[in-house]
Amino acid sequence: MPQDYFSNLFQSFNDKNILILGDVMIDSYLWGDVNRISPEAPVPILSGIGRENRLGGAANVALNIQALGANPILCSVIGDDIRSHDFFKLLKAQKMSKEGIVTCHHRKTTVKTRVISQHQHLLRVDEEICTPINHDSEEKLMAKLIHVLETHRIDAIIFEDYDKGVITSSVIEKVVKLANEKGIPTLVDPKKRNFNDYKGVTFFKPNFKEFNEGCKLELNKSESKELVEAGKKFQLEQDIDILMITLSERGVFINHKEGDSAIVPAEVRSISDVSGAGDTVISVSSLCLIQGMEPGLIARIANMAGGLVCEESGVVPINKDLLLQECVRKIKL
Repeated sequence: MPQDYFSNLFQSFNDKNILILGDVMIDSYLWGDVNRISPEAPVPILSGIGRENRLGGAANVALNIQALGANPILCSVIGDDIRSHDFFKLLKAQKMSKEGIVTCHHRKTTVKTRVISQHQHLLRVDEEICTPINHDSEEKLMAKLIHVLETHRIDAIIFEDYDKGVITSSVIEKVVKLANEKGIPTLVDPKKRNFNDYKGVTFFKPNFKEFNEGCKLELNKSESKELVEAGKKFQLEQDIDILMITLSERGVFINHKEGDSAIVPAEVRSISDVSGAGDTVISVSSLCLIQGMEPGLIARIANMAGGLVCEESGVVPINKDLLLQECVRKIKL
């Protein structure tokens, strides 16, 4: 029965520990109404402002992991600045550990400020330093990560790369080696800078734009045969077990190196905001993967989860109960 299968599956997430390595940030929001244009310049005036800070970037993956019932442990480097205090307050409010977080005088805590009116995204302001972390910070980060691996049973490691400098090719090489030695699956949500450095990982999830840029290709989403061939070639060269490419309105491409490929169609949704959908997809994929689920079903559930969060305004984690209901209703086993 689908009800029993998915209920048991979602229940099994509850005792899992997921280490998330990557670029954490604060998602800051300014909400208000726009009723007139400024007399000083042809720009809208936002009034009646409300403010909110949320965990973002790799920390939003942690929120999704937590929302699914598992225990996230973040490993990252942030600035030793006033916004780092805001970040730690947000972690504490979510009852998340800060044991894997390194603070650095030479960095800035990344803050993305989104200006929103009537569910419309008007502007985004990014405060950040994107250069790779220095050797000292890298050594401290690795020491924290190794301590986490020694003191916790880690079921999977997610690389959440936003090209903000925390993940370097050296960090990737060391962590993948450690994970493979310990038999821990590794999942990657990549960006352009380190795209080709993730050799030997278990699960690699770029979106279509990232795949084109990372492989220096000019594929068309409608040419599925070309996509499948390019995906399999990349997967073989990089020694990746499972490749999943999200295709937005066209769904998800997934391929296991020892099995068949598939393109899972997108769910029909009323899209409000696509921000954070990739974080949800990699989070759901990680927990399904460690339960031994076959890749086609991972893609269907993750695709469904990504669609659900796109119906919300702003970056929000997945609703576990809602995802369970959709799985039971729409997936025939």
